[in-house]
Amino acid sequence: MPDSKPLVFVVDDDQDVRTSLSRALDQRGMQVETFPAAEAFLAAYDGERPACVVLDYGMPGMNGLELLEVLNQRQLPLGVVFITGHGGVPESVQAMKGGAVDFLEKPFRQPVLIERIQAALDLADSRYGSFVTHRDLKARFDRLTAREEEIVSHVVANPAEVSSKEIGNALGISPRTVDHHRARILEKLQVKSLVELIDLVTRLRFADGSRRL
Repeated sequence: MPDSKPLVFVVDDDQDVRTSLSRALDQRGMQVETFPAAEAFLAAYDGERPACVVLDYGMPGMNGLELLEVLNQRQLPLGVVFITGHGGVPESVQAMKGGAVDFLEKPFRQPVLIERIQAALDLADSRYGSFVTHRDLKARFDRLTAREEEIVSHVVANPAEVSSKEIGNALGISPRTVDHHRARILEKLQVKSLVELIDLVTRLRFADGSRRL
């Protein structure tokens, strides 16, 4: 990832808040992008860079906690700092349990926010490597055809029955066809053996809880 200014997203339905925070963070050498709603932010962010999200709790439509849940599900390389004018203890606890760096009540002192933003950026950086690894791993599996996925599923579920004849009998295809598919599977997934293949599937499942294969 090329060197660049720290990236901060401000997601708040209050125009004055977006403007004031954007100016303050820009003066501190940060790249700032603002959004008036959670939905607009989700439509724009692609996960290509780690970033901090300064997130208003009480927005119309999708609120801050709902957005945090979506970000966690997508495992994006972000650190989140909540700001709110009407949040309480239950909301604060829920946000922190969801992985937020902090939950600040308005009005807050800018130095405090800046310090928490830096902590969120550090967290995002630490998550970025895992995000890229998982994204690239998933991209490999997305290259598989439906039949190739079926063979992979059989191999993972039946590690003691991985000969071409055994796989062919289980799936109703010829061993020669299995050989052809296996060669393509190893090529697409960039592995050299069935042992590496099983390890790759295990890593993917662990990373996102997927039962796809």
